[in-house]
Amino acid sequence: MSHASTVPSAVRRYFELAVLPDQDPYFALFADDATVEDEGVEHHGVAAIRAWRTAVPDVVYTVTGADLTGDATDATADVSGDFPGSPVTLRFHFEYGADGRISVLRIRP
Repeated sequence: MSHASTVPSAVRRYFELAVLPDQDPYFALFADDATVEDEGVEHHGVAAIRAWRTAVPDVVYTVTGADLTGDATDATADVSGDFPGSPVTLRFHFEYGADGRISVLRIRP
């Protein structure tokens, strides 16, 4: 992961846990009522996020930047794996609840 010193620890942790075989710590990053938007579809709640995530192919993330804006963080990452168009650069918009867990994650080109 590049630019590790400029990437907030919560965002860095997201990308570190997203690639591990044990996904429980990854899902623990999300608030119970969190929303994830990916490919224009919203997934509400941890059960829906878990269903979405199990359909995502194994990928490798290379974080290329992160910007803190108020209580949100926008990160860009090169994503490569076994999917059409690989590799792609995606934007990850993170919003956090008062407890520090992810309340909103929007993934867009």
